[in-house]
Amino acid sequence: MSAGLEIDESLLTGESDPVPKPPGDDVRSGSIVVAGQGRVQVTRVGADSYAARIAAEARRFSLTRSELQAGTNRLLRWISLLMVAVAPVLVWSQMRSAANHGWRDALTAVVAALVGMVPEGLVLLTSLAFVLGVITLARRSTLVQELPAVEGLARVDVVCLDKTGTLTHGDIVFDRVEAVGPDGADVVGADVVGAGVVGAALGLFRDEPNATGAAVADAFDPSPWEVVATIPFSSVRKWAAVSVADATWVLGAPERVLVAPEGERAHTMLARAHEIASGGSRVLVLARTASALAVDASAGATLPGGLDPVALVVLAERLRPDAAQTLAYFTRQGVALKVISGDNPRTVGAVAARVGVPGVSGPDDAVDATTLPDDVDALADVLERHSVFGRVTPQQKRAMVGALQSRGHVVAMTGDGVNDALALKDADIGVAMGSGSAATKAVAQLVLLDGRFAHLPQVVAEGRRVIANIERAANLFLTKNVYSLVLALSVAVTGSTFPLEPIQLTLISALTIGVPGFFLALAPNDRRYVPGFLRRVLRFAVPVGVLVAAAAYTGFRVAQVVEPGTTPVHARTVSTIVVLLIGLWTVGVLARPFNRWKALLVLGLAAAGAAAVLVPPVARHLFLLAVTPARLAVAVVVGAAGAALVEVVHRVTARAAARAAARAAGSGAPPRGRPPGPKPGPS
Repeated sequence: MSAGLEIDESLLTGESDPVPKPPGDDVRSGSIVVAGQGRVQVTRVGADSYAARIAAEARRFSLTRSELQAGTNRLLRWISLLMVAVAPVLVWSQMRSAANHGWRDALTAVVAALVGMVPEGLVLLTSLAFVLGVITLARRSTLVQELPAVEGLARVDVVCLDKTGTLTHGDIVFDRVEAVGPDGADVVGADVVGAGVVGAALGLFRDEPNATGAAVADAFDPSPWEVVATIPFSSVRKWAAVSVADATWVLGAPERVLVAPEGERAHTMLARAHEIASGGSRVLVLARTASALAVDASAGATLPGGLDPVALVVLAERLRPDAAQTLAYFTRQGVALKVISGDNPRTVGAVAARVGVPGVSGPDDAVDATTLPDDVDALADVLERHSVFGRVTPQQKRAMVGALQSRGHVVAMTGDGVNDALALKDADIGVAMGSGSAATKAVAQLVLLDGRFAHLPQVVAEGRRVIANIERAANLFLTKNVYSLVLALSVAVTGSTFPLEPIQLTLISALTIGVPGFFLALAPNDRRYVPGFLRRVLRFAVPVGVLVAAAAYTGFRVAQVVEPGTTPVHARTVSTIVVLLIGLWTVGVLARPFNRWKALLVLGLAAAGAAAVLVPPVARHLFLLAVTPARLAVAVVVGAAGAALVEVVHRVTARAAARAAARAAGSGAPPRGRPPGPKPGPS
């Protein structure tokens, strides 16, 4: 049994308009009765209900993929394997080296080599950068439920948006009134309302228990006229009527109220209503007749005769004030936008055009999802060509995310309803609104607690800061690992002792890796994301590490030639100074472009290094350095040559990265492979 029953299914399907339910239709759990009455037979309960099945599928656990974590873990595996392979050879060579006096010296050399190969602090700095990013976003009402999500959104090159709750508030508001005057001229907005009659008539419909009544109530004061009889709105009739002392007023769908228009005025207004509706707006006609309604009129009452159209009432979905600005930001950053909604395609297209989705000029640019193919490749082709889709089911949203990912895209999905849960779960980054359903928030990596879509650019900026800064720190850490490995292999082959003491490595690590890595990892950085974190780190760190090792070993050997009688213990002074000089220059290279705090950081590190080397008690007793003018001169010459070669490596790798970025930008598509990203831009 059903008598004017209307169901709000927006949380399940995304359809913002109430859905009429005649006898025989399914009523799903999670929907809300907004009008009429009916009797239903329950056929699925508990875990078998529609909402519960979607929520259960969404609860399957999965973690966000992090390029930083994956790259760091890969580095750790490689380094661990290398240490296992090198350690026995190193122990054998140091025990046989004539430069070591006894097993204690050999063990010290082995420890120095192996400790230098450990990237201590890299995992800590990565985690710390993520945690501080989470704290920063929490202050901006963004809840991060998985740490890698901070990084993930910076890699996104396609953002799929749900219309209701993301671009709009999910309700409708009064837009304007249009009418045709007695002389045939258009009369719009305030001119009509200002006459008082239309405003008073619309005030009669403030108490309608639906979205239209709420929109009218917000725009118009209660009518001064005394109500004699009413016929409430019904989706079956699609109109409501109110009788007052001298007239009856009807408000409803133009095609239902003006069923048989009479006269030029009625035809003109009906044509205008269709024109406005084609733009995606909701249009109602306000008409008047002298015929009175019966006091006992029921929901099945017939439309009164002799209706004369007075005005068209235009309603529009209430846009979020920050939606257009946020979408413009993503467009400037080369991120593609896909509006995917369960609502009417023309409505979705109109909203998308109003907020400035690229390539969308009006309702006609929207695609009806009922016409979409099931094949993944064919669906991906449609998604590449179009940006707005309506009448999309929850399963289709999920399929769309998968189709985009099949083309190498990194996809972010926003939403607030149960219908979005599956797509949010499958997307690389799921973003839920704070006012959304529990199922949606449970599977999302990010939750906008205050529901403001405008926070997304801040999340992107924070992710970019984390990625760019961790890359800088990783360059420093991996450079040390490379030169420690190369030095270990060198001494293993030549049979000499390791050219650095453990305490000297501590000094080098503190001034050229630990302290600068900490500050650089937490510094502001707005460089756009460029794919290939691990590849770029290796491209810089490997040649620089080899140069540092070559320079350190060269200084170690030259010191013994230039100053006869220099023991390997004393020659380590030269190696320490050489590595310090080149390491500080590398810090300066990675800190560019300089600002005040970066310049002060590099100068402070250089001053600390100079004090450690040139203050005799500190150099001799703390860091085991024996500094003489000859050794200092050798170290400065070799260190300067090594720093110059580091500069050359930096410029070559920077040009290679710029060419790769230009090729990616010129192709107009994200690079193949996982994980891709938006078109790179200048850093």
